[in-house]
Order: sequence, then structure tokens, then C-alpha cells
Amino acid sequence: MNLPLNVIGTELEPCALDPVTGFYRDGNCVTGPEDFGLHIVCVRVTGAFLTFSQQRGNDLQTPRPEFGFPGLSPGDRWCLCVERWREAFAAGVAPPVHLAATHISALEFVDLADLKQHAIRADEASG
Repeated sequence: MNLPLNVIGTELEPCALDPVTGFYRDGNCVTGPEDFGLHIVCVRVTGAFLTFSQQRGNDLQTPRPEFGFPGLSPGDRWCLCVERWREAFAAGVAPPVHLAATHISALEFVDLADLKQHAIRADEASG
């Protein structure tokens, strides 16, 4: 199966398997017609971002086993909704982005320059 492209124009890389992320819980920030939130930005969550998200009504820290959601901790990788990343960017708390694992369609909503400004360094991307 060919994966879609990422924001830097190469094949989309996996975001995370621990915890397993992605709308389809396959580790990839891919999207489809049922993904209304567009979970397409691969981030490494920070404490500041988790607090921000909780204040916006989306608690990403509390485990929700009924949805197969383990809860996130700072340092975890996660496929984030593109609008939430954009909102966090505007508020100055955007989490770092793994560009190679961020779906190309994110560029319909955010500028590549803004994503690059928050990019995880290449030597951090595999960890």
C-alpha cells in the first residue's frame, strides 16, 4: 500500500506506536471521510500544550479505556487535529512537529514555514 505524502513531499512516515496514534490507530497520521477532526499533524506533546488543550475542552491526559485511549504525557507522539495545532500555534504553545510524519493535507490549513518553525530536529525524529 502506498502511503500519502508528508508536508515535505516524501512518503508519509509513521508517527507513533507507543501509544498507538492516528485516527485509525495504525500509527500514521492519515485521514479519511470519517475523520472530521483531521488528525494529520504528528506532534510531540508538551506539558504546556496538554494544559492548553484541556483548557479548550479536550483533555488528552486522562486515560479513556472505553475508547482505547491511554492518556498522553509530555514527550508522547500523537496525531493531532490540524485546527488544534493551528490554535495552539496562535496561542504560542504549539507542540513540536515531526514533519515527515505530518500528512501533506495539513498545508491546506497551516503554512509550511510555521510547521518548520516548530519542527523536531532530524536527530530527534526517530525517538
